[in-house]
Amino acid sequence: MRSISVTDIRAVLPKLEQLLAEERELLITRSGKPIARLVPPVREKGIPSHAELRSRMQRVEVGSEVLIRQDRDARG
Repeated sequence: MRSISVTDIRAVLPKLEQLLAEERELLITRSGKPIARLVPPVREKGIPSHAELRSRMQRVEVGSEVLIRQDRDARG
């Protein structure tokens, strides 16, 4: 993992994608203290999209607003 300061990151910004591909991880520092860590995104075919995850979820027959209202009424 390579450490790079905030001021230096501005200089390499045009080549950031290439730098991440080479280093696989960058630690961004300010005054020598780490403030962020950059890693490339995970691009695996096995990770489902949000739409795919939602399509797998069971549909509820009663809306959440009804359940909340029933819970409030039950408490008095």
